[in-house]
Amino acid sequence: MTMPILYILVVLTLLFAVFFTAEYFRYKNQTKNIAELTRQLDRILTEDTDEKVMSFTGSAEIADLICQMNRLLEDRQKVKADYKKAEIASKKMLSNVSHDIKTPLTVILGYLEIMSNQPGENKTALKKIQRKATQLMELINEFFTLSKIEAGDTDLTMSKLSINEILRQNVVDFYNILTAKDFDVEIDIPEKDVFVYGNEDAISRILFNLITNVIRYGSDGSYLGVRLREEESTVFINVTDKGKGIAKENLSHVFDRLYTLDDSRNKNMGGNGLGLTIAKALAVRMGGNLSLQSIPYEKTTFTLQLNKFNY
Repeated sequence: MTMPILYILVVLTLLFAVFFTAEYFRYKNQTKNIAELTRQLDRILTEDTDEKVMSFTGSAEIADLICQMNRLLEDRQKVKADYKKAEIASKKMLSNVSHDIKTPLTVILGYLEIMSNQPGENKTALKKIQRKATQLMELINEFFTLSKIEAGDTDLTMSKLSINEILRQNVVDFYNILTAKDFDVEIDIPEKDVFVYGNEDAISRILFNLITNVIRYGSDGSYLGVRLREEESTVFINVTDKGKGIAKENLSHVFDRLYTLDDSRNKNMGGNGLGLTIAKALAVRMGGNLSLQSIPYEKTTFTLQLNKFNY
């Protein structure tokens, strides 16, 4: 009797060992599959691609999990596509509305100019109306420009450009204003030509907005710094002032459309909250970027990033 019992115990022990070994490897494979799915999902979400998760598995539970994950990814992609269509439609509508408003406003401005030249009219009141109408036209023009850029309706012809010369010319354009305001101007532009791939009008408009921004909001620092530096495939243009700068809580909103700081609403300061928005939109359209760093009353720097011409 002892031998059969011992034999049975040995068999049972072996069966249990085989069972637990199989379960261990099954658990290990499932863990490996889940880890791989996690890596795939993280990459898809990080890179914002339209891929699906894939894994070869004998587990019905993991296969069902993959199926449900891919359903969620498909729903996410559909939401993204619908949002993109709605965004494009909205921008095109804004562009059309801006264009439609410009025509009657142009007529109004024409009549105001005629009336202001008529004898016996209240010229002071008419001049005020004319000035406000002109400001409204400028705002609409900015809206029209921004909406066309964002809707992709602006033709930006890209070519090889010497950014050195463009920078120098844009600073020279402000020479009289900077001199009159006693600005200390520091220019760091290499003598050797640095070539970028971009649109000259767009780059000049960005620089115009950035230098105007320095004069308008950074004048208490009486300083303008313009620096050009290059890396292997990228060119960086820093436009710096030492004025009151921008508080940390406002930095993330600077490029938002119609966002202005309180002092920029002062009639002596000007500004409509669209200049920097347009500047960034143009930079992005050229494959670059526009960013900001600011330490109030120490240094505020806008950095225009452009693609270097390396062909």
